[in-house]
Amino acid sequence: MAQKYITIYTDDLTGEESQEAETHTFSIDGVAYEIDLGPDSYEQMLQAFGPFVKAARKQGKGNKPGNRAKAYRRNGDTAAIRSWAKENGYAVNDRGRVSAEIQEAYAKALAD
Repeated sequence: MAQKYITIYTDDLTGEESQEAETHTFSIDGVAYEIDLGPDSYEQMLQAFGPFVKAARKQGKGNKPGNRAKAYRRNGDTAAIRSWAKENGYAVNDRGRVSAEIQEAYAKALAD
């Protein structure tokens, strides 16, 4: 017996069938979403998100919440970080919290 499968692409925003509809993903407050949109609807979504995307920071390797603190703990003790910072021209106190800027630079230097 022969079977025939037909795929119908539908724009989730307009409900219209579209051969050009593609699946797009986005995330808000840690919840990932996907939506099938035709080119016009996708452009509409990009225009709506545009100002927010321009003002936002990209998430990715090394930029996820908590990674800086993990890198700081993983990359060594504060004495080693302070020593590295002084050798590399950073102003760092002998005691107290090491600034996030220095922690990030130290983690980046170790990763290179």
